[in-house]
Amino acid sequence: MNDPVAGPASLAAVRDAILRAHEPPAARVFADWKSYRWLVVGTVCIGGFMGQVDASITQVVLPRLEAEFNAPLSAVTWVAVAYVLAMGAFLPIFGRLADMLGRKLLYTFGFLLFVLGSALCGFAPNLGVLIVFRLLQGIGGAMLAANSVAIVVAIAGREWRGRALGVQSAAQAIGLSAGPAIGGLLLETLDWRWVFWVNLPVGLAGAVAGWFLLPPSRDLPRGAGFDWTGALLIAPALIALVAVLNEAHDWGVTSPLFLGVSLLAAVLLVLFVRAERRAADPLVDLTLFRRREISCGSIAGILAYATLFGVFFLMPFVLVRAYGDGIFVAGLRLCIVPVMLAVAAPIGGALSDKFGPRIPTAAGMLVCAAASAMLYAVMDSTPESLLPVMIALGIIGIGQGLFISPNNSAIVSAAPKNLTGEASGLLNVVRSVGVSAGVAAASSLLMWQLAELTGSGHNTLHANAHELIGAARAVVVMFGAFAAVAAVLSLARSAESRPAKDTLA
Repeated sequence: MNDPVAGPASLAAVRDAILRAHEPPAARVFADWKSYRWLVVGTVCIGGFMGQVDASITQVVLPRLEAEFNAPLSAVTWVAVAYVLAMGAFLPIFGRLADMLGRKLLYTFGFLLFVLGSALCGFAPNLGVLIVFRLLQGIGGAMLAANSVAIVVAIAGREWRGRALGVQSAAQAIGLSAGPAIGGLLLETLDWRWVFWVNLPVGLAGAVAGWFLLPPSRDLPRGAGFDWTGALLIAPALIALVAVLNEAHDWGVTSPLFLGVSLLAAVLLVLFVRAERRAADPLVDLTLFRRREISCGSIAGILAYATLFGVFFLMPFVLVRAYGDGIFVAGLRLCIVPVMLAVAAPIGGALSDKFGPRIPTAAGMLVCAAASAMLYAVMDSTPESLLPVMIALGIIGIGQGLFISPNNSAIVSAAPKNLTGEASGLLNVVRSVGVSAGVAAASSLLMWQLAELTGSGHNTLHANAHELIGAARAVVVMFGAFAAVAAVLSLARSAESRPAKDTLA
């Protein structure tokens, strides 16, 4: 009779053999250094920096792509959305595959796939091909993001964990802040293709560093299954949902195509939820949403990220088309948002430690709502209004800084101890859905308003400054509404983050 334990044990032995064959140990010359752990953290920081640069640099290139291809705004928007959608769909997939195939292997391959996608984006002959290659680039980014925290936590140990994660967060903040300026400089001096090619040396350096510096995977979970049904459903469900938001103007809300894709999105989301509830090892553990802290925090997080990246999407068009800024100057102005976010983030964390998450998260979103009202009032395309516009953008960054860290921390702390990994993965999905939905909704509403004001919502190229400002103000009102709802949801969470039990009934 077969031993019931022999099967899993044999599979585990095979997997360990594969890891030994495909994940070589770190080069001895580096592994013996006392500062070896910081070399590993630095390698992970390369991926974090590069990913955030790409997320913010792409927003600056959208006005150039609109003019380069004379394309509809909805089509140009997919250049930004495709990357984030691919990341959101594949993050939970690669998080699970990393436990099966090894974190070093997937992280290093993620660099190579990201570099390949970036190179192909630069060679894209048209907008459709560029969007396809952005999806490939996003899949590579998902390989990096799904493994980065696990690698840092494993190498740092309990004593250095907080400091190592802080260094990683700092690298991401620097990347997010530098992206608009780097993109503006490249667009002012070189072709738009260099916005993508600039990733090549950084990504190749990361791949080489990862292969020689990262330790092989150890202590991976044994016996975990893979949710194939969820993996097959999550990407088309998210794409259909964002397509409904992004293409509403071009298709028309009463058109058969819009109604059909809306129905498809609803069906796919229902099937995904059913699959996750039945799966033994779901990609997204939906039992987490039974806790109010997690459900309210996740929806508020989606709205916050929608506001933040909606601003990143909208303002380059306003600054370049309405205010007459060059791309580089517009990129520099846009840097104020992530810079002020980084300044305010430690304050938000400190307030959360002292008062709990409700006060800083609600205050942060109320600050964003007030800043949106200010931006609506002062934005008028005159040179005199540029300073107040910059102040309003900076205040939006402050509000986001007060919100994001306490909200993320509250979601993870509210999860049972045995589901903290799933809660961390949920944060990545929340961020991707929020970014995609915010950019798509901003694009669709901007086109609607331009159609009302100019008779054509094709793109922003033929709108005058007054018309573009009028359309942009409607989008800013939407941002303010998102922030206000997020503030209410933040107040709806528990007064304190209660320690979660080990399981959810």
